[in-house]
Amino acid sequence: MKQWLKLALLAVAGCSLVWPVWRIARALPPFGEPTGNYGPEVNRLGPPLRHISNMVSAVNFDFRGIDTLGEEFMLLAAVTGTVLLLRGIRGEDTSAAPDIIAGRALAGRAESTTVICRLLGPLTVLFGLYMAAHATVTPGGGFQGGVVIASGFLLLYLGEDYSAWRELIRSHIVAALEGGGALLFALAGFLPLAEGHAYMENTLPLGDFKDVFSGGLMLVENVGVAFAVAAGFTMLFLEFMEETRSLEGDGDK
Repeated sequence: MKQWLKLALLAVAGCSLVWPVWRIARALPPFGEPTGNYGPEVNRLGPPLRHISNMVSAVNFDFRGIDTLGEEFMLLAAVTGTVLLLRGIRGEDTSAAPDIIAGRALAGRAESTTVICRLLGPLTVLFGLYMAAHATVTPGGGFQGGVVIASGFLLLYLGEDYSAWRELIRSHIVAALEGGGALLFALAGFLPLAEGHAYMENTLPLGDFKDVFSGGLMLVENVGVAFAVAAGFTMLFLEFMEETRSLEGDGDK
């Protein structure tokens, strides 16, 4: 099929979607005006029943904690599949040099990039820890904080050479943190079972409202998610970076 014909078909397909999308957009409720009762009920019941002020965490780790457990293991399965696919073909050699594309010079790292990344990397990791630790009182939580922590590790890579970054990020440690975090989240549900309650039912002391240590069992689940998500995304970064390495030679870039 000729290129112009492909573009013409794409244009026709795109135009055919304009009217349905416009009708759907016009039928949506005004921005900021909820139409269901779920959100208001969560806001009404969450603070007195769970002693926390972040209702997103209440939904994720309590009201529908089983759903979140499934989502966490979906991430674990995705990371595991990536590792099996890439590392199974490439191996685990960490000393390879960057793979150079013919005709493209390898650009050096600017000093400004090094300074900025060395400054922002640790601060980003610290902010991620803050977000994860305050899951029950402010917007954030283990998943959001974990992503921010992993982003901080990525900034550290941009500010250092590859070999220095790999000295810090060890694959077996990252894998243990990811699997351990997911396991902690799953095992948190067995504590209530041992006491004769439903799986993941909140049976620990709830603490004081708007206190960092409020929420009971949600604190344990949040820690597990933070470890699993931070390590999972870091593992993905590591595996994709390993794909840029040559199978021959040594190097630090």
